Amino acid sequence: MDALLHLIQNYGLWVVFVAVLLDQGGLPVPAFPPIIVASAMAVEAQQPLWPIVLVAALAALLADGLWYAGGRRFGAHLVRLMCRMSLSPDSCVATTRDTYARWGAPSLVVAKFIPGFAALATTLAGQTRTGLLRFALYDGLGAALWALVAVGTGALFHDAVNDVLAQLEALGHVGVLALLSAIALFVAYKWWKRQRFIRLIRMARITVPELQQLFDEGTAPLVLDVRPSVQREASGWIPGAVRATHVRELDVEPQHEVIVYCDCPNEASAAKLARELQQRGFKRVRPLAGGFEAWHAQGMPVERTMA
Repeated sequence: MDALLHLIQNYGLWVVFVAVLLDQGGLPVPAFPPIIVASAMAVEAQQPLWPIVLVAALAALLADGLWYAGGRRFGAHLVRLMCRMSLSPDSCVATTRDTYARWGAPSLVVAKFIPGFAALATTLAGQTRTGLLRFALYDGLGAALWALVAVGTGALFHDAVNDVLAQLEALGHVGVLALLSAIALFVAYKWWKRQRFIRLIRMARITVPELQQLFDEGTAPLVLDVRPSVQREASGWIPGAVRATHVRELDVEPQHEVIVYCDCPNEASAAKLARELQQRGFKRVRPLAGGFEAWHAQGMPVERTMA
């Protein structure tokens, strides 16, 4: 603890810069605690706070810029990889992408306050070809707001922060062990939720050739597109597919064969809706393996105009 406090006292701005850069870059390095501690110590030393705000905002903007560039270069491949590696794949595919599709670039202003949303939102900004100036404006505002909140928290509660630091210092190794144990328990809980979700969406899939064969035989099933409307309009959809994200939006008999597709890792969004349909009495419901990307990659027809 003495070494940590010494490091922040002498290299506080560098500690903040590196922590924010790693955190916003996707590594499990907490950025808020170093900012709060550095701010509290600055108040105690009667030093200005604006350098901490500036450094934290610039580091966040730099990391976001890298995600934005990656989204423009690798597009949906990088987005799917991020969701596949996420400890919360359900929120990644069912919440984050829908949120950005609904609000677009302005959502970057609050992205850093939503767990798991910041890096994916900036990547989606690149994937959807959001203009660089528009991206920089909203993301810069979000980075500045996020940094201000962190620095303001440290400044406002500097007495409490110093008390906590003193308590941890007094506890020594026991305090560090308790902190590391809390972090480990949090990660383990998120991992358990991930495994539970993966088991939930495990079911039989239908392949692209099998679906096309049903079309050729004239026994086309009801095909549901669960992607956000913005994404659907930008890339097109499987001919005849109906957009639906909730069971209540459907007016079909449970015995009707249904194929559900999305554009996300493990067909997660599609599998979630398929599971809900099964619970409502549908006996023949299958997600499309590989989703819309697999359909498009194999040269199958894509509809782009309203029927």
